[in-house]
Amino acid sequence: MDKLLTRIASPAPAPASGSAVAAVVAAAAALVQKVARLSQKQWPEASEMHARAERLRMQSEELVEQDSIAYLDFMEAVRSGQGVAGARARTVQVPLEIVRAAAEVAELAEKSASLGNPKLVADAVVAAMLAAAAAESAAYLVGVNLGETADVRLDEARRLATEASARLRSPGARGSAGGPGRGRARSASSRRR
Repeated sequence: MDKLLTRIASPAPAPASGSAVAAVVAAAAALVQKVARLSQKQWPEASEMHARAERLRMQSEELVEQDSIAYLDFMEAVRSGQGVAGARARTVQVPLEIVRAAAEVAELAEKSASLGNPKLVADAVVAAMLAAAAAESAAYLVGVNLGETADVRLDEARRLATEASARLRSPGARGSAGGPGRGRARSASSRRR
């Protein structure tokens, strides 16, 4: 993580925002893995959920590097005047893949919040929040990289980002009665004085 953040903070053109967003998706997937791993007793599908989250974490880790490569390849194509269209397409495809991964992580996080270990609801809800923010961010990058061009890939990215954000408002992702990340309120008689 330190190496990635140092590279992002450097004056080099890449890695930048796309790589940062992919890293957020990986972190969200790792949180889902944790919840699933510690929910084996009460959640029959926990092992399957863990495997899916692990696949998404590993895919997102690869997307960190792929985003940098796509951007640098595009810059080189523009400089050389060769292969610009293909290189531009890759700068759209990588963030779209990030949106897709983020949307799937948000779905898994929502399920983890409602079906997983109740002691880990906060971790599942935070995973959903991170995934939703990453989906919105990556969808924005798809739009930036497309420019003024109308494209079905932007429509897909926006739809997936909207769905990921909507998961935060669903009953399964709310966590406890106190809201995301908060424990249940104590009754007046059980509070410390």
